[in-house]
Amino acid sequence: MEPNVAVSDVPSKDPNLPPMHKIGDLVAPKVPGKIAGARLDEGTLTDLTIRLAYTANRFTSDWVCKRLHLSAPLVEEVLEHLGRDGLIEETMASTQNKALYRITERGRQQGGRSMEVCAYVGPAPVSLDAYSAMLRWQFANLPPVKPENVTAALSGLVLSPRARELAGLAVSSGRSLFVYGPSGNGKTSLGRQIHTALVGDCWIPYCISVRNSVIRLFDEQVHKRVEVPDERVGAIDQRWVRVRRPFVVVGGELTLDFLDLIYSPSLRYYEAPPHLKANGGVFLVDDFGRERVSPDQLLNRFITPMEHQIDYFTLTTGQKIQVPLRHVLIIATNLNPELVTDPAFLRRMGYRLCLEAPNPEQYAEIFKAYAERHEAVVPPELLGNLLERYRADKRELRACEPRDLIERARDICRFQGKSLELTANVMDLAWIGYFGSSPARKSANGESGKG
Repeated sequence: MEPNVAVSDVPSKDPNLPPMHKIGDLVAPKVPGKIAGARLDEGTLTDLTIRLAYTANRFTSDWVCKRLHLSAPLVEEVLEHLGRDGLIEETMASTQNKALYRITERGRQQGGRSMEVCAYVGPAPVSLDAYSAMLRWQFANLPPVKPENVTAALSGLVLSPRARELAGLAVSSGRSLFVYGPSGNGKTSLGRQIHTALVGDCWIPYCISVRNSVIRLFDEQVHKRVEVPDERVGAIDQRWVRVRRPFVVVGGELTLDFLDLIYSPSLRYYEAPPHLKANGGVFLVDDFGRERVSPDQLLNRFITPMEHQIDYFTLTTGQKIQVPLRHVLIIATNLNPELVTDPAFLRRMGYRLCLEAPNPEQYAEIFKAYAERHEAVVPPELLGNLLERYRADKRELRACEPRDLIERARDICRFQGKSLELTANVMDLAWIGYFGSSPARKSANGESGKG
């Protein structure tokens, strides 16, 4: 670490919180230099290291540091323990003047037994207590969500002031949000966009240790890394990774099993369920009521986490663990709330928001905004003709349809080898391609035709 980077400890009253210190303007978990400083159950790091050694013919301490995300002094202490117990032995110096190690026959037997219990090999875990404490500490210190954050996040959507306010209240308070209304009016888009109103990044561990069990939490598909300057890396516990506050969405594929710890019999460790990976961010349940499990079962599954901000999981050993859940839960449905919920569940929701169909003025605003995004000119008479066609077909307006019609107009113009033009002929073909032919109606000259 560069000497000009200011480092200072951050005091905390929570005994389970990893030691934190400020490096310049970044508050980060302090790198442990000893086995005791890692705050794990006895034998966790030695078992992990012997499993790693079990996979290699020869290895150096630097290689172990890189694979397990541990500091050099801590790894040297672990290797010394393993050597003293006759599980590894030093063979010769490498070309970089580093000691080379190999696993002994006794170590191979112990490594095999350890693999039968848990075959996880990767970044060293943190304890469940440390993860829980870190989550509590971060939520107490994250910047609050302000109205301007919500305005910026929802700037691409045409919403009523009341809808913006309710969505902002949900995300700023950390409470849940139940969004309902006809399909195609922005429920999913609101859930996705409101996530960007969350301010600040957070630390999460690669995985969590519960005695002999490992739960893998970090997911490259979900968590977006925040790069830390190189000069600060050496002072940070590399078992933690800094990420943007996550956004996780589930839909019709959701089942009750999907919300439990996912155990791999072949690898013998657990994968965290999606709502646990969403900790610190937003968890969106889209198309609620259309999952492969009854709404009542899902509602019952969510009640305890919503009320108490915790969830309970059971390991294959029968041990039950409690994990904090600190995310904004958004449930979106286009079904009648009375058919997919009950009053007890709705009372537990933080906020409720109905997104109705847009009025003609809102529809026109959405259409013009999307056309402008694609540098298309909207002829003065186009929107009037389009809205009249909705009325003639007795078709309700939908907020998604301006985008969908313009996208089909783009397809048509691209197919014809020209830039996007929102002409009457192009929009007529886009309409028919999207909605299908309208019922036969009289044309201006009295002839019957198709719309």
